Amino acid sequence: MLVTEQSPTVTNPPVTGPLVTKPTPAKQGASRAMRSGRVIGCHVDEATLLIIGLGQVPAGDVTVGVGENQADTRNAFVSEWRLTASSPRAKHGFAALLPAGDTDLAMTTIRFGETEKETGTPYIFAPRLASTEEAAALMLESAGSQSAAVINRLVDALMTGNLSRRRLLTITTLLQATHATDGFVEVIGESHDGVTFLQGWSRGMAPGPCRMSLIGRATPVVAECGIATFTRPDAPDGAAGFVGLLETDEAARATDIEGLIFRGRAGWRHVAVHPRKRIADPQETPEHIRSVLMRTHGTPDVLLSLRAAANSFEGKETVSGLPYPVRMGIDSIFEADAGNLLISGWLYDPDGHVATVKLRRRNAAIRLDEHWTRFDRPDVTDSFNDQTHLVPGLRGDQRAHGFVAHAQLSGEDPGASLYFELTLQDSRRAFLPVKPTRLSARSAALRQIGSIDPVNSALPAIVDTHVVPFLTRSSGRSAPAIETIIDAGFFDEENGLPIIIGVGESEEDISPLLALLALDPETRGAPIVIAMPAERFRRQAARLKELARFYRLSVRLVSTKGTGDVYDMLEAGTQALSCETVVSLSASLIPHGRGWYGKLVAAASTMKGSIISPVLAYEDHSVRWAGSWIDDGNDDQPVVGRYAGYPLKAVTDMNVTHIAAASLECCIMPRDALSGAGSFCGGYLGAQEKGVDLGLRLSRSGFDSYLLPSVQMWGCDDARAGDSPAMAALVEEIDRKIFKSQWLPILTVEKHLEKRPA
Repeated sequence: MLVTEQSPTVTNPPVTGPLVTKPTPAKQGASRAMRSGRVIGCHVDEATLLIIGLGQVPAGDVTVGVGENQADTRNAFVSEWRLTASSPRAKHGFAALLPAGDTDLAMTTIRFGETEKETGTPYIFAPRLASTEEAAALMLESAGSQSAAVINRLVDALMTGNLSRRRLLTITTLLQATHATDGFVEVIGESHDGVTFLQGWSRGMAPGPCRMSLIGRATPVVAECGIATFTRPDAPDGAAGFVGLLETDEAARATDIEGLIFRGRAGWRHVAVHPRKRIADPQETPEHIRSVLMRTHGTPDVLLSLRAAANSFEGKETVSGLPYPVRMGIDSIFEADAGNLLISGWLYDPDGHVATVKLRRRNAAIRLDEHWTRFDRPDVTDSFNDQTHLVPGLRGDQRAHGFVAHAQLSGEDPGASLYFELTLQDSRRAFLPVKPTRLSARSAALRQIGSIDPVNSALPAIVDTHVVPFLTRSSGRSAPAIETIIDAGFFDEENGLPIIIGVGESEEDISPLLALLALDPETRGAPIVIAMPAERFRRQAARLKELARFYRLSVRLVSTKGTGDVYDMLEAGTQALSCETVVSLSASLIPHGRGWYGKLVAAASTMKGSIISPVLAYEDHSVRWAGSWIDDGNDDQPVVGRYAGYPLKAVTDMNVTHIAAASLECCIMPRDALSGAGSFCGGYLGAQEKGVDLGLRLSRSGFDSYLLPSVQMWGCDDARAGDSPAMAALVEEIDRKIFKSQWLPILTVEKHLEKRPA
């Protein structure tokens, strides 16, 4: 399609025949006159003034003085010319680009040079600023045939500064005044590779690299565009077709492009985008490039770039069509937050034809083969043994076909196509589009490690290199959302401090705990909140209401969306209350005798604003937890339970003790403490380190933590239902590494600050 040359203001241009019309010249400046000793100003953009006047002043970079203040000097660029109709008073004209701002609207004079001896009489500013069209017409009228060179020098200076849309529009007006509008852009193609494809015709385009800027709503920037040309029999005399790939930090949207400014054979030129332009999406652009590639002429680098763009991603899988024994498959790809991905799959490449493997999404890309973890996949090897065209060569000995990788891509456009790009040793590329499964980082990590044999020798590397970074890069998790609240009995927060029972995913039946609370006179009348996941709520709410009525307990049942552990449920329970202080209690714990509630309340009344926890013990009367303590000499485990495993009687006679972090499984604390510390971290797989993490953050948020040894709770270690011992150990190890990565740097800095002399 040939688009004929004409004014960009024409909205219905002819599209048939070889007609070539000329651009409409700029509006003449008859209403403004240039006089000796006076200059006319014109805003180029918010920060630059174009100043036009008569007289002979230094050309190039010149120091100028503005106004009556001798100290107000600035650097300006001056382009000068000899007048076509000189007079005794002036034989030269000039145009200067002057840095300016809003405070310069009332400027009165300008001096070219640092002293009056250098410049003579200062020039007086005309009282009214000129429009860009008027300034262009004045230069065209006074410079005549020199106007193209004058404006070209001005554009040279303007294109090296900070570009803005207004500046580019001013440049366009100046170029149009000298008939420097040259051709049209007919096709604009977007690309998955982050480049913009341009196709059209022009007289001034030359093969090779070209300085260019897009005019439009995109961020203005001068970038290098690789240009190749081809013969166009339907183009005007002296014009040729061109194709180009414009690379910028951010690929421009095709609909935002309104024109081009480029440095051609004879200087700066403007190319308009025709209203009937063709816009190609990323899937169509490679085919457009292939349709003209064999006819183009250009430098080797540009032609190689065009060939690579012609072989870019078109939205379909091409790995299976490779003529080599190279195939790829993805078992799972999880996306937790935008751009935070955990991938597992296989790459069959026994002969080593693949040079690089990248994961791409629009402009973002990450090379996976430099850091992924490979492991043996006998099932992949066996599946290709019977396919003769894919059997490896004599030297093909690659058997570690499986891989796991963590990737962090830009999350600016999570809805864009995600795909693998394989680059072979011969530079050809193949693609595999994928669709990630979006879910929480915790769920994704549990699925991933659950799919790998615990005895796999690659498992430690997978955990350290991919799973832990994937979890720590997660932005966390949103606070649990309450779905339903039902009160059983007469629920009144004023009857005492509420007890929040968190029923997580793995807790058993809580009927025995409710019975014990009903048998204790102190807890029988206390308000009780039972928070649980929605699925469990639907199964057990009716039965729990009956139990509450039977035991005459004051109970509020809270259902939360999704799933969660005991800490998520405790947090949801606090949201269902408005009191100042609460008692948290995990459903996996049971009190060791009566009176525990009263002792916690009494301790809290003497240590207001603190978090107080009892001792947690096993059924064999050994200590499970008796406070979290910072171990300065243990970099592998910076926070430890000092009395874990001791007989219970070793701690029961201790006084109230200040500790580094309380246990949120059972404690009395201010209700707003969780929100003040930022709630629980969502990066952990289990509950133990997750609770210690929040306990440390609470201590650093102004809530002191204490151990109350006179109160004991019985319970067992946290374990997910159905987990094997090997899986439970692996989850504990991962959580320990996450905790260490989060807290060891902080605790190390605090330790050094404490040791620093005053």
